[in-house]
Amino acid sequence: MSVWVCGEALIDVLVAGAVVGGGPANSAKAMARLGRSVEFIGGISTDDYGQQITEELHRDGVGLKLSLVSEKPTATAKVTLDEEGGASYLFTLDKTVTFDFSGSWLPDPSHLKIGVLHIGSLATIVEPGAQSLYEWAMKVAEFAPVVFDPNVRSTYLSDRTRYLESVERWISISTVVKASDDDIAWLHPDTEMVTVAKSWIQSGVEIVVITRGENGLIAVTSDEIIEVPGFPVDVVDTVGAGDTVGAVIVDAILEYGIFNLRGEVLRKALDCAGLAAAITCSRAGAQPPTKMDLANRIENRA
Repeated sequence: MSVWVCGEALIDVLVAGAVVGGGPANSAKAMARLGRSVEFIGGISTDDYGQQITEELHRDGVGLKLSLVSEKPTATAKVTLDEEGGASYLFTLDKTVTFDFSGSWLPDPSHLKIGVLHIGSLATIVEPGAQSLYEWAMKVAEFAPVVFDPNVRSTYLSDRTRYLESVERWISISTVVKASDDDIAWLHPDTEMVTVAKSWIQSGVEIVVITRGENGLIAVTSDEIIEVPGFPVDVVDTVGAGDTVGAVIVDAILEYGIFNLRGEVLRKALDCAGLAAAITCSRAGAQPPTKMDLANRIENRA
């Protein structure tokens, strides 16, 4: 079954040049490289940046037949990397095709086969498109599990109360939530992250996956907490690492089924996600591993 990845594909502007970015686009690339049939749902411009996005996603095998093509410009993010390879962003988003979501073109889930919807990041908070996306995602949730990645961007929306209201609304229709420790710390600065994850489980989420950089991953379900360590890696940059984790979790949902992701099966998926993220961190830009890359690394560890 096809995976739908919905959100932004934009251009990251770095000192070295312009590269394709956006958390959802990165996740779509990662899923396609894992061998999954992926359709990206987002706005893509006919401008030079849009052509760059189209070429790169096609090159990785991401389908674009469900996307919107428009002459509106492509959104950009000016990226600054710190000494440890961490990224911060300054966005130019207004009046771009990247966030031009509406019910007039979003695909009808009742007529198309869908295995999983992966959605999140800026597309879920940039209005007016975010409201249209939410109403559409509620319909999709009737047919497939929803994996939500808030991918908090407080430089765009610094009002914590408004941001939290948006995130909690999306969590209410989600089956899986993937969030970083930084996401949770910003949204809930006075609450321990596992406590936050448990509250999301109580609201109806099946699995919460928390990424912690070099410290590994934690998964929380209704009856267990599973923790796996990180992998040592010479970090080039961290761009796309969390997006890669989300892709591996989606891959595991398709492989085992959401209700079978428990115990050692879930631990194995987390371990694989951590390894994939480490490989991504060892490369410049969001360049996630292929299925063969992962298989070779796992074999070498055995």
